[in-house]
Amino acid sequence: MSTLFRFFKGSFLFSAAGLIAAWMLGGPKAAFIAAILSVLEVSLSFDNAVVNATVLKDMDEVWRKRFITWGMLIAVFGMRVVFPVLIVAVIAHLNPWDALMLAVGKPDQYAATLTSAHVLVAGFGGAFLMMVFLKFFLDREKDVHWIAVIEKPLTKIGRVQAAEIAVCLTAVYLISTWLGAHERIEFILAAIAGVVAYIVVDGFAALLETEEPGDAGMVARTGLSAFLYLEVLDASFSFDGVIGAFALSNNIFIIAIGLGIGAMFVRSLTIMFVEKGTLEQFRYLEHGAFYAIGALATIMFVGTFHEISEVVTGLIGAGFIGLALVSSIHHNRKAAAAAVA
Repeated sequence: MSTLFRFFKGSFLFSAAGLIAAWMLGGPKAAFIAAILSVLEVSLSFDNAVVNATVLKDMDEVWRKRFITWGMLIAVFGMRVVFPVLIVAVIAHLNPWDALMLAVGKPDQYAATLTSAHVLVAGFGGAFLMMVFLKFFLDREKDVHWIAVIEKPLTKIGRVQAAEIAVCLTAVYLISTWLGAHERIEFILAAIAGVVAYIVVDGFAALLETEEPGDAGMVARTGLSAFLYLEVLDASFSFDGVIGAFALSNNIFIIAIGLGIGAMFVRSLTIMFVEKGTLEQFRYLEHGAFYAIGALATIMFVGTFHEISEVVTGLIGAGFIGLALVSSIHHNRKAAAAAVA
């Protein structure tokens, strides 16, 4: 119990401060909504914590601390407050300050403007997450398979140069055929931007690598590229959550508090997974997280022409994680029994 408290102490303190602030802003109803939003954020982003851990475990200590501190500020205030305001500013042709005042003074209009950007958000975020999903399962060097009947053929496809880009853009085109002419162009351009963002962030370290392996400069670049990758990944996860939160409240501060609390717990889960070696203990947990990412990317794409509840999204993600955990436990028991025999 004390070990768990060590990982989640900061999250509990932040939660207490956040819920008190929400109560002061709008009374018990606002505090309750913030609490509900925090639970939804954790349920929707649990797979994000697992994927974060796969990247974070290879980061050096300096960049890991930067992710926990600076990354937290970017996640809570950047992606949950600043970025939505900037989206509204661009769409409504306002400066950022006027967009913020719109959020404060006319929250309904602000929410409607932000929601109107759903196709752009889904295109960018869905394409980025689809690339993350495909890069994992199309890896030709991948030798641990959870659902072998699906994963083994995918590794063979991965032998083709840039196969993940071809598959992702094909999916983007097929989804675009369900959209109107104007939305189709917006969606395709946003998706292409998402693919380009993935390529740039994923290849940032290799792009700038000029020194010998082990040099401090190369370590810094690798840490920076991983940091950027995690932040864009977090943004892709949070886009739909921010927009969906307006179903419960149109107060951007209540939304930021609720989603921020959830983001804190996701960060705590990430650190716990890294320090306790959870991914090494449960070999299929990572697979479940990436299947959940693929499902989320697909849902974001389909959501451009057919509304899908966040509850469904959360249940699918939790389902993949839960099944992967059960399979991992079963594998560990079989391995232990074989070792004894």
